[in-house]
Amino acid sequence: MSGHPLVTIGIPTYNRADGHLRQALESALAQQYEPLEIIVSDNCSTDNTAELVKSYGDPRIRYEKHCPGLGALGNFNYCVDAAKGDYLLLLHDDDVIDADMIESCLAAANYETGCGIIRTGVRTIDNEGNTLYESRNCVSGLGVTDFFIGWFTEKTAIYFCNTLYNTRYLRELGGFAPSYVHDSIAIAQLAAHYPRADVEEVKAGFRQHPEEQSTFAIKVKVWAEDFHDLLDLMVNLAPERQSEVQEKGSRFLSRLSFNRMRAQKSLLQKLISWFWVVHIFGYRYWR
Repeated sequence: MSGHPLVTIGIPTYNRADGHLRQALESALAQQYEPLEIIVSDNCSTDNTAELVKSYGDPRIRYEKHCPGLGALGNFNYCVDAAKGDYLLLLHDDDVIDADMIESCLAAANYETGCGIIRTGVRTIDNEGNTLYESRNCVSGLGVTDFFIGWFTEKTAIYFCNTLYNTRYLRELGGFAPSYVHDSIAIAQLAAHYPRADVEEVKAGFRQHPEEQSTFAIKVKVWAEDFHDLLDLMVNLAPERQSEVQEKGSRFLSRLSFNRMRAQKSLLQKLISWFWVVHIFGYRYWR
């Protein structure tokens, strides 16, 4: 594979040595693609993360521990800044990728470095790794507006684990923005300004677990505000069909916002969250 682009897999982590970090790291190490580097960016863990990572003794791994911690967003952007690869995959420490994920992505891009993003299908998995459902990436060949609408109509799904970012272009954007939807903001901007490559097959696993849903539930208003800002960005990036993007995006993103309420146990919390989502998106988009 001499001459192929270097790919960086960045794994930001915090206190997951006894959780799913091992599976995430091993899925990165199992990649069939070369050349590859893996950055494990430790946000000042207090467990045995360092010992776990160093036990692999693999020269492709770079381990960095940050104390004091950088915060979640700072840890993500450290991976962006430290990456040597032409492309960067940001792999959460509880997600996994298939052994041929990187190879499939680079093959789809003809091993060239000009794509803004390269994406695959994705499966949602539970704590034990069982597949809950799958989403193929059925937007190959579509322009940016239809790509956005494809997300809104569930022809594709946006996660970190199924996306390779062009490292240089992402840095030029300033890395990931301070928003709950920082991955989607970067994807929208890169898709609008650079070529995109797509792999239809499912090649990555996003892990869904109960504590994540509880976190979502607490901050429904903030999620809705960030989704609304994302939609404004997408509308501006698709000037020829703004009303269509606005309508379909509002329906989809308001539904995601309402879904964040599922873990709320208090009826009062649910009512307050419902009010904010309706206020931000408009009642007519709640279907």
